[in-house]
Amino acid sequence: MAQGDASAGFRSLFFMLTPNESSYQKLQDVPQYVQQATPFFVGLVVLEMVVGLLKTGSPVITVSDGLTSVSCGMISRIPLLFMRSCELTAYVFLWERYHLLELPWDSAWTWWLTFLGVDFCYYWVHRLAHEVSVIWAAHQVHHSSEYFNLTTALRQSLTQQFTSWMFYLPLALIAPPTVFAVHIQLNLLYQFWIHTELIRDLGPLEWVFNTPKHHRVHHGRNEYCIDKNYGGILIIWDRLFGTFAEEADKVVFGLVFPINTFEILYVQLHYYLGLWRRSNTFKTIGDKLSTFFKGPSWSPGKPRLGDHVDNPQVTGQEVPHDPSWPLPLQLYVVIHFLLALGTYHDLFENKMMLSQLTVLGMTCYVLLTLTSLGLIVDQRPTAAFVEMLRCVVMVTMQVYGYATPMPSSLAGPAEAFVSLSLLFWALQSSYLLFRIKKKAH
Repeated sequence: MAQGDASAGFRSLFFMLTPNESSYQKLQDVPQYVQQATPFFVGLVVLEMVVGLLKTGSPVITVSDGLTSVSCGMISRIPLLFMRSCELTAYVFLWERYHLLELPWDSAWTWWLTFLGVDFCYYWVHRLAHEVSVIWAAHQVHHSSEYFNLTTALRQSLTQQFTSWMFYLPLALIAPPTVFAVHIQLNLLYQFWIHTELIRDLGPLEWVFNTPKHHRVHHGRNEYCIDKNYGGILIIWDRLFGTFAEEADKVVFGLVFPINTFEILYVQLHYYLGLWRRSNTFKTIGDKLSTFFKGPSWSPGKPRLGDHVDNPQVTGQEVPHDPSWPLPLQLYVVIHFLLALGTYHDLFENKMMLSQLTVLGMTCYVLLTLTSLGLIVDQRPTAAFVEMLRCVVMVTMQVYGYATPMPSSLAGPAEAFVSLSLLFWALQSSYLLFRIKKKAH
């Protein structure tokens, strides 16, 4: 990465770019700020782990929760292998056909106006993601961690991008796509560093900006925290629209009803199934539709957003779900996760040179890996069989050159490790089958 790109990548995390250096005439010239910032994601996560350990004496990130969060982030980007960003595609379509004004792309006024517009639209995207159950079904993924650290910021939804795009369309009537493309990235990047418990208070900045202190409240399941502090970069929208809350009692993080699992597809999709089942308990069409389009706490006879009467009482003594599992198994999961991450990186880097069938196959492998590792973390009975199948697939991919680690000098050790993994899980599966048959007799 060039020095200029590195500087821009770091500063983009804190909204420290100037209009002069981030205004572009052509859409193809707009930098991939998220990609430039990725090394700093890793660096800041490591820094948080070290500082957290020194400050609290215990890890602030666990293997099980941290890998689940990163896995969610990986899955959330998979649609980009097959299509352009929904937000940018819809925005460009509307701009090219229906824009009312053409604000100058190189004007600082246009830059700042678009910043305010994107942040204002994000407030409403975020607020409705909490107030409309079918959108909450996507957004709940981000709130499913019972920890609050920088990896939590990466815990993103696979499906939310298919609804959020429409909220930004009014901006397409006046603001050029290039300026929007800059700010939609900067708005997202700013929200990375505010996911931490280590930064307690930022003084006067708390009045205007969204900060870790404000965002901790947003992620809380305490009654005073629910449906509060929706802002992206600015907290002024919450102050204006009555959704602001100060941090008070100890914040207990996570969903009101914790899911207690690290199985990645369940984390992503379980709420949709729950909504469907819940709607089937009602008799009238109106109540069935209201299940999807009113608040998550709604039920017949309650106001649109429902209430918190049925929520479990938060005492402040809650302990996050963190099952005990052997250290060697944790090391195994981390190594295989890193190997899958390498395949995932190669897939995005080379997607234009690969056939659609190959892209689809490699995508399925990544999903299978993240699912299988989640089953291992959860210590499910089926984990041995699924992991044995996954190792078979991975050995096949290594033979045909689709799972080569970086650097390539690690190819030999990686192949040996995967082969040993396959042998271990084959023996484990055979033993389990033997026990099942013995129990049956």
